[in-house]
Amino acid sequence: MELEAIVAVYADWGIGAGGTQPVVLRADRAHFREVTRDAAVIVGRRTMEDFPGGRPLKGRHNIVVTRQALEIEGAEVVHSTEEALAAAARQERCLVIGGASVYRQFFPHLAKVYITKIDLAPHSDSFFPDLDTLPDWVCTEQGGWLEENGLRYCFCTYERASAAG
Repeated sequence: MELEAIVAVYADWGIGAGGTQPVVLRADRAHFREVTRDAAVIVGRRTMEDFPGGRPLKGRHNIVVTRQALEIEGAEVVHSTEEALAAAARQERCLVIGGASVYRQFFPHLAKVYITKIDLAPHSDSFFPDLDTLPDWVCTEQGGWLEENGLRYCFCTYERASAAG
């Protein structure tokens, strides 16, 4: 199984500030739901707490990475990269969905990343690696620029060059 990720990035590859996204697009949320539907997701505890109701996402197998000894109803709690990778390996498909430290933790294991590029650069204190500058990543698909509430955005798919073939 190849590990994937999904993330919305701003023009400077920022992904958020203060543990949340400063700009959210309805189209991006719909895209997220579609891409992750029926898949497993790896998420950090703090990011999960930013979800509606602070609960695991419905319709997905939630693998929550945390250092805390706790149980979360509707989620598989793991405490290390290795535990999360083992849990992901038992799934047909698995995507890393954040936050920033979880993206960093699993970045070496990613084969594909679904990116929503938002043509705006609000203040961010968390960033995703700029895949356009990394020689081992290739943009294999880029949709046209769309607009929502005056903001331009597009959906892209990047693959690690070794995975892209």
